[in-house]
Amino acid sequence: MEHAFIETKILADDAGLISGLAWKFGAPDRVGDMIEPGAFKGLKLPLPMLFGHNLNDPVGVWTEAQETGAGLALKGHMLIDDMPRAREVRALVKAGAVGGLSIGFVTRKAVARSGGGRTITALDLFEVSLVTAPMHPGARITGAKSAADAFRLAESIRRAHAAIKGT
Repeated sequence: MEHAFIETKILADDAGLISGLAWKFGAPDRVGDMIEPGAFKGLKLPLPMLFGHNLNDPVGVWTEAQETGAGLALKGHMLIDDMPRAREVRALVKAGAVGGLSIGFVTRKAVARSGGGRTITALDLFEVSLVTAPMHPGARITGAKSAADAFRLAESIRRAHAAIKGT
C-alpha cells in the first residue's frame, strides 16, 4: 500500500458535504512523484473517506470523482448524522486545522523520474484521507461552507437590495 500526501483544498458544509482537489496535475509531490492525467481511469466509487489514512477511522464517503485540467476533483459527504467522529473532523476542517487531502493507492504503471520520484500513469485508488499535512502542495479542501456564512451573505444581499431600492 502506498500513500501520497498531497496538499489540497477541501471545504465541508454544515450538512457534511465536502469537496476538494485530491491530486494536482503538472506538479510533483514532496517525494518527486507525479501522476499523469488518465491514471485515475477506472476509479470505482464510492471511495472511503478516512482521517489521516487510518483504515479504522472512516468519517465519510467520496461519491463523485472527475479528472479536470487541474487534477482529480472529488465530492462526498461526512457521516455527521451517524458518527460523532465525523462531526469532530468536520469541526477541524471548518476551523482550518485540517485542510489537506491525501490519496492511498497501489501503483500499476510508473517510470522513474530523473532526480527522484516517479511518473505514475496507472494506479488503483482505494481511499482518500482528510489530513493536516498533505504530501502534494496542491491537494486542498475546496468546499466546506458554513450555513451561517450563507445566511449572513443572504442577509447582506437583502440589505444591499433594500438600500438600492431606497426602502
